[in-house]
Formats: sequence, structure tokens, C-alpha cells
Amino acid sequence: MKQIVEIVPARAGWYARWQLAPEVTRCYPVSLWALLEEADGTGREVIGMDCIGQWPGADDNEAGGQFVRYLYQTPDSGEPEDIDPTPTGELRENGPRLQPMTAP
Repeated sequence: MKQIVEIVPARAGWYARWQLAPEVTRCYPVSLWALLEEADGTGREVIGMDCIGQWPGADDNEAGGQFVRYLYQTPDSGEPEDIDPTPTGELRENGPRLQPMTAP
């Protein structure tokens, strides 16, 4: 069983690419990075969760989608050509929800 050691927000420009069909890919911006490790403290890995709540190995990812890779494009070079046109704020029905933050 893996446990989360640390979570950090992803910088702009990171994307997760998913294969939806043999010739069809789709990219989503990465929202956060999580450092995972085995319960005994070995086998560390970093995974990214995209803006619709998917990550490699999750059981409830988009049907038929296979994770391909993470990619980085500098913000001034634009978005990948296969980016999902859905605005980042529109999350899927069972995904995470943005919550308003109150001032301290």
C-alpha cells in the first residue's frame, strides 16, 4: 500500500497526456504533484493529478483512456494541440470540487 508523503501545486505549463483511441490523445493541465512511497519507506514515485481529477493508476479515470506521459510547455509557447477544450473550472461529476477560501 502506498502513502502520500507530500503534495505540491503544479506550475503552469505541465500537462498529462492520455490515449483515448489509437490515433486520439487528449491533454489536461496538471493541478498537483504527489510524492508517494511504499508503507515501508521504499519505492518513492511522483504522480500528477490533472484538472479533472485523473492520475495514472486511478480506478475512475476517463473510460478507455490510458496515461501516456507528462509534458511541459512554457506558458508563452501556448497549449498542446490536443488540450481538452473544457474550461479548467468545469470538473467532471465525480471529480474534486473547487471550494471558496475565506480570509483568516
